[in-house]
Amino acid sequence: MKIHTITFILLIIGGLNWGLEVLGYGLGNYLPGNVMMIVYVLVALSAVYEIFSHKRFCRNCNP
Repeated sequence: MKIHTITFILLIIGGLNWGLEVLGYGLGNYLPGNVMMIVYVLVALSAVYEIFSHKRFCRNCNP
């Protein structure tokens, strides 16, 4: 269950980052390239994990 929480937080970070990119304030403007690449990979892996496991953990999908 901890990995679900971690991936959920990473997806929130990724979503907020995309919103900030529209305004020109994305994390990519402030963090070094290697760090941003790691963040992007972690967010992408979190999305893949959530695609396959969301229904199992979601309270709304599992009454």
